[in-house]
Amino acid sequence: MPQETTPAHHASEAERLERIALKFPQDGEQLLLQAAAHWELADERPRASTLYDRLLADSPRNPLLIKALNAANLWEHGHEAEARVLIDGIRAAAPRDPAPWEIIAETLEAHDELQAAHDCFTAGASHLIDGDEVPYEAGLLLTGRHRVRRLLGNPHDAWDALADAQHSGDIPLDELHDPKRLWALGSEDPAELRAEIDRLRAELGERRAALSRPYPVAVLHWPEAELTELLAAYPTLASEYPSHEEHLTRIESGLRDLSSTMSNQTFGIVTGTVPSYEAFAAAEQTTPDAAALLPEYATNLAARGRATPWPPARNAPCWCGSGHAYRACHGTPPTA
Repeated sequence: MPQETTPAHHASEAERLERIALKFPQDGEQLLLQAAAHWELADERPRASTLYDRLLADSPRNPLLIKALNAANLWEHGHEAEARVLIDGIRAAAPRDPAPWEIIAETLEAHDELQAAHDCFTAGASHLIDGDEVPYEAGLLLTGRHRVRRLLGNPHDAWDALADAQHSGDIPLDELHDPKRLWALGSEDPAELRAEIDRLRAELGERRAALSRPYPVAVLHWPEAELTELLAAYPTLASEYPSHEEHLTRIESGLRDLSSTMSNQTFGIVTGTVPSYEAFAAAEQTTPDAAALLPEYATNLAARGRATPWPPARNAPCWCGSGHAYRACHGTPPTA
C-alpha cells in the first residue's frame, strides 16, 4: 500500500518525530530535521522554520545544512531577503559537505535565479571535486550544474563531460536536461506547460526535503561476530541469514537493484548490534526472533542518523569492514 502524502499525514508524522526526539535526545538533530521536512510538506512552513531555529540554537553538528534547509523554506513562505542572507553566508563559509551547496543552488534555480544557481553549483564542485575522482555525494553538484548550464544555453565544458561520464542512468543527461522538452507535450496550452514546470520545481523541492533525512532507504548490516551472536540467541532468524558471506552479497546486490529503480532516493547502510536490537524489540513489545522486526530496526537506526551513505567512493574503505577499497571489494559486481 503506498504511503500517504496528504498534509494531514505529514503533520502527524512531524509530531511523531518530535515526540521520538524527546525520547532519544542524542539523535535529536536528525529526528528534528525529518520533522521539519514533514512540516514543509504539510505546508506548515512557519513551524518548520521554528524547528530550524531551535536546532541552530543548540550548537548542531551540521549548522550549514540546517541553514541551507531553512533558507529554502523561508524563501517558499515569502521571506526572500532573509533567505538570501543565509545563502550568502553559506557560500562564504565554503562547506566541505555537498548538501548545503546543492540545496542553496537548487533554491536559486527553483526561483529562476539561473546564473546564481550555476555559480553555486560551480563553487561547490570546485571545493569538493579534485580531478576525475568524484565522491558519490558530490556527483549531484555536477548533475545540477549540467542542468542549469543547459537552461542557460551554455556550451559543454570539461565538468559537463565529467557529469556525463559519471551519470549511470539509461537516458543521457543532455536529453534529461533539454529545455526544449517542455515544449514536447504535444500541446500549446499554457496551462499544461505551467503544470510541467511546476512538476519539475516540485521534484527539486522533494530533493531538498530528502536531503534533510538523507537515508530514507537503509539496509541492515550485521558484522560477522554480531551475526554469529544473533543466530546463536535466535536460531529462527537463520533463514534470513544463510551465511555471513551471503548476507554481505545480498546487501550490495539489493542496494544496486534499488538504486536502479529509485533514482530519486538516497541509500544507506545501518550496522546492527545484538544489545541494540534486543532493546528495540523490547521497546516495540515484541520478541527479537520475529523476522518482520528486522526492517523496522533498520528504519529506526536510519531515522536516528545512524546510516552511512552507499555507495562509498571507489577508493574509500568498503562498507563491509574488510579494510579493502570499495572498488576492490563489494564495489566490483560479480561476473556472470
